[in-house]
Amino acid sequence: MNPTRLNDARSYSLNIPGKRLRPQLLEASARATGNDRAEALAGPSAEAIELIHTYSLIHDDLPAMDDDDLRRGRPTLHVAFDEATAILVGDGLQAKAFELIANDDELSTEQRVRLIARLAKAAGFDGMVGGQGLDIEATNKDLSLDDLKNIHALKTGALITAALVMGGIVGNATDAQLATLETVGEKIGLAFQIIDDVIDVRSDSSTLGKTAGKDAAAGKTTYVALMGVETAQTLAMELYDEALALIADWDSSADSLRALLGKMVKRDR
Repeated sequence: MNPTRLNDARSYSLNIPGKRLRPQLLEASARATGNDRAEALAGPSAEAIELIHTYSLIHDDLPAMDDDDLRRGRPTLHVAFDEATAILVGDGLQAKAFELIANDDELSTEQRVRLIARLAKAAGFDGMVGGQGLDIEATNKDLSLDDLKNIHALKTGALITAALVMGGIVGNATDAQLATLETVGEKIGLAFQIIDDVIDVRSDSSTLGKTAGKDAAAGKTTYVALMGVETAQTLAMELYDEALALIADWDSSADSLRALLGKMVKRDR
């Protein structure tokens, strides 16, 4: 394969405008620990988690997976280039993410090992890959609310939670702070996915930047299908309030984290 084509495909994926929520969460949680240098040290880890997220989108969009043609307002990578290129770019981005953390000599060896272990778990069988597997198996099946929460805790929530915990690791957070960030991630990750389902039925593809109504059309259970738009939205806001309450007594260092949590659930796309 022409390396220039591979590099062009990589640039295409990384330069598509997106929310960049996970790196922002990592940086905000690093700042929230109260460590004055933490946010400045968070750059490589924040870039790494965005690479993992981008790789996951590339692979999720493939014909063998969710089979989507639109992502972030542009043709998906396998449509713009081809399937083989998309697979290779995804593989390369995943490897590059761990390389970035491993080579970050601004952090201690212990921090790097913990960061790599946490990111690997969130991306693997106990995280995104496991969640995507369950999601595929659930197609055209009736799921309970608990079943749906379990899928999304892995497919979506694991990487969001990892972002928060990884920020804590960069900031040398206490065990108590890390435990709080873990729980905040679990709650806001679920709220984020619920709002995604709500927005999906209220918006069109041009607004979303991806195919609207894709899950329902593919025979997948959604929170809206299970409980309706209003109840789903109420549940998301309850989870958001619970997440905020967990860091209510943190000082002003956590203000950017609080603001970002709000943006994750109070959005229209």
